[in-house]
Amino acid sequence: MIVDDRVLREDFVPSEVVHRHDEVNRLSEALEPLVYGRRPDPAFLFGPTGVGKTCIARYALTQLCKQEPDVRVAYVNCWQEYTRFRVLYSILESVGRTTGVHRSTPKDELFGRLSATDDRPVVVILDEVDQLEETGALYDLHRLAHVSLVMIANREDELFAGFDDRVRSRLRAGSRVRFDRYGTDELAAILEKRAEKALEPNAIGDEQLRTIADAASGDARVGIGILRSAALGAERQGIASVTDSVLEEAIPSGRTAVRRRTLEGLIEHQRVLYDVIADASEIEPGELYATYERRVEEPKTRRTLRNYLTKMVHYDLIEAVGKRRGRTYRVVDEEVGES
Repeated sequence: MIVDDRVLREDFVPSEVVHRHDEVNRLSEALEPLVYGRRPDPAFLFGPTGVGKTCIARYALTQLCKQEPDVRVAYVNCWQEYTRFRVLYSILESVGRTTGVHRSTPKDELFGRLSATDDRPVVVILDEVDQLEETGALYDLHRLAHVSLVMIANREDELFAGFDDRVRSRLRAGSRVRFDRYGTDELAAILEKRAEKALEPNAIGDEQLRTIADAASGDARVGIGILRSAALGAERQGIASVTDSVLEEAIPSGRTAVRRRTLEGLIEHQRVLYDVIADASEIEPGELYATYERRVEEPKTRRTLRNYLTKMVHYDLIEAVGKRRGRTYRVVDEEVGES
């Protein structure tokens, strides 16, 4: 049934986009100075999880590189590459300049290497940029005339609140592209395109795609996860198309698969926070921080922990109940099974 599994992965970049033409146009306009040999202002993509921010950034840069082959693109997932060293190393790796670099290499040497790559423009996509623990990397990159920035985050206010004054003042003037949740019809159309490329003809019906879109509540990651789970379920049963009973089982298992991948992507300190919350069922911030600090050797600052918690709320791993002093945290769903 599945003819191209790549299409059913979250990081797949389609050859054409559906229902995000305005966002593509706005980002393309923001990057247009590169066509004329100039450096564009930083571009920000804001919106909830699963609305296509990363996909659109990569798609727009792919189109730009077809027009301007000299432009190089470096993609950095700041959830995993969250320090100045890791960001600079990841960019150098993308442009093939990491020979002889090791963990003890001074960060200033990495910056020097990146400075020396000014023979061609580099566009750096900083995904989950609000996860950076050292925003000095942004200051470094902004200083380089041949480096342009595309930054992806959930909310503008939360992102800028984490910047120091030096970084905030330099990035405030950038372009903004805002993304809303997909509607059911929009997400169904996206899933239809994925199904056409990933599955054999007539493997799934239009109404079933709408059922998936409705169950995903505007989150394309979840929708694609359910579609993949349904196709795998039909394959396991040896049938040629997705039945309603297979789809019924695929909805919770697809959600679980997405959730499990998100949990697996948590860095060590985020996972400790999550486990503390899960163990307690519900916990207030003071007790949460105290328990976390007992479990780790080198605790992060309270500000960093609040940033971690906010990100986990955005990804529906935990929920914050109440406000400020009366706030507590609890996991959204503790059942994490196999798809």
